[in-house]
Amino acid sequence: MSYSVFRVYYCSNPMKKTFLLFAGLLLLTVESAHSFQPAPAWLKTAAFYQIYPQSFKDTDGDGIGDINGIISKLDYLKWLGIDAIWLNPCFESSFQDAGYDVTDFYRVAKRYGTNADLERLFKEAHKRKMRVCLDLVAGHTSIDHPWFKASQSAVRNEFSDRYIWTNDSTVKPLKHISGKFERNGTYRKNFFDCQPALNYGFANPEPNQPWQLPVTAEGPQKTRKELMKIMDFWMMMGCDGFRVDMAPSLIKNDPDRVETNKLWAEIRNHFQQRFPEGILIAEWGNPMRAIKAGFMMDFIIHLGNDGYSSLFFNKEGTYRHDTCYFDVDGNGTPTTFVNYYMEQLKRVGDSGYVCVPTANHDFQRPNCGTRNTDEQLRTVTAFLMTIPGVPLFYYGDEIGMKFIPGLPSKEGSQLTKGNRAGSRTPMQWDSSPNAGFSTASPDQFYLPIDSSAYRPNVESEMANPSSLLHFNRYLLQLRKQYPALGTRAAIRFLYAEANKYPLVYERSANGQRFIIVINPSGKSVHADCPFTGAVKEFKPVLVDRSSLLKVKDKLQIKADGVSYGIFQVVE
Repeated sequence: MSYSVFRVYYCSNPMKKTFLLFAGLLLLTVESAHSFQPAPAWLKTAAFYQIYPQSFKDTDGDGIGDINGIISKLDYLKWLGIDAIWLNPCFESSFQDAGYDVTDFYRVAKRYGTNADLERLFKEAHKRKMRVCLDLVAGHTSIDHPWFKASQSAVRNEFSDRYIWTNDSTVKPLKHISGKFERNGTYRKNFFDCQPALNYGFANPEPNQPWQLPVTAEGPQKTRKELMKIMDFWMMMGCDGFRVDMAPSLIKNDPDRVETNKLWAEIRNHFQQRFPEGILIAEWGNPMRAIKAGFMMDFIIHLGNDGYSSLFFNKEGTYRHDTCYFDVDGNGTPTTFVNYYMEQLKRVGDSGYVCVPTANHDFQRPNCGTRNTDEQLRTVTAFLMTIPGVPLFYYGDEIGMKFIPGLPSKEGSQLTKGNRAGSRTPMQWDSSPNAGFSTASPDQFYLPIDSSAYRPNVESEMANPSSLLHFNRYLLQLRKQYPALGTRAAIRFLYAEANKYPLVYERSANGQRFIIVINPSGKSVHADCPFTGAVKEFKPVLVDRSSLLKVKDKLQIKADGVSYGIFQVVE
């Protein structure tokens, strides 16, 4: 808890004395309101793995992955070095948006298994000292949810104000959907039309729009209580936390996020009082804002800034860019990401965690377009696994699975700008025709499997010590072996120049120092930068065709095309 310092001035009037003391205590209370218990200590050393359940492992032969399939692969994840799993939505759904349109928050979808299966997943993960986080769709449901169907009634009931309805069908503000409903009104959607927004209230209701309820109204208050009830239900079953979909979007007309922050602060405090080892992860795309609101971790991805995109999004994928830094053409710039990332680290400090994932279900994988060789992919993960923040592998990225273009739209995968299906194809476990994903006929698969003759797979890469899989496993080991490569160790960019290569940075902690060199371009490059202090040796730890040399007060860096280097500084 943080404490505010306040002065009580001498005053002979007892009533004024009381008022001044009360004002000071009130200031203390207000400024302390959003101070939280620390995040669980285990998060500091955790490595995460995101699983898209329908595409991971099928055990019942229907062509769709299931919870028992995840359980069957826990030993593999443990071997890889994974401590925690984030599981995309597995609740009952209409599957118009791949599970992000929930019809029952308290029941596992039949295609994945049962509640008992999910409870067994929690227990089996815990036996291996691993944790499981569920994806919580907090802001909306499916149009097929019983709550939403009840809210359409012309007769008022307990769900009438649990969604955002106008009071007249001719009133249709932005993001409101009209239709043939029993009640007279239009409803507010959150993303797709099939996802009506749950009503958490409006921070600043417009006086001439009486349907805009304040956050203190009965309907919005019941909605937030239901959200906490859902979280408690799964945590009591053995869940370890949640990644919250579209976390900043719950309260409407809240430009400064004042009421949004209050909402998540209330939830954080409730959550930690009951489950002190549980974690809350935001899909916010702005860690300093998410952590201020009460989350323990947030992602730097493509939302709200161009940092991530400028590093990885090339000419193919869900989102396409003409240039990016991790490209053999060498026409990108690291500065957009570096500036944003360093500001986030500074503002977040020790109050939470930043995560820069390899990919996720909403955008392309590292193996995309012309970035398609093991050598190129090693520069990506060498970078992502050696910067501060919680590491996260999206399933299949550890073996170099590729983004598959040209797939049909599946369960809402198609967006205006691109198709997300290319990052959601079945996991490749072995070299058999079905890649070990399922015994079903391939035409029954959730999505087509990569048809490449030499597609990567876990079995082959496990058998090859020089594979990308072993490389990525070793990177995770290095993070745990050396505090200076860990989640909270310091970082200093030594060479991060606009439109130039390589990228060079120093990591340090507990007297340890490392210098990392990353050159994703296909060109041999060299650079000089200031570097003071005594150095006996730059000890190679994981190096491929790059070198360091200290000459007086300068560091001379050489890196061949598509190369990397992790060097320990020996003083």
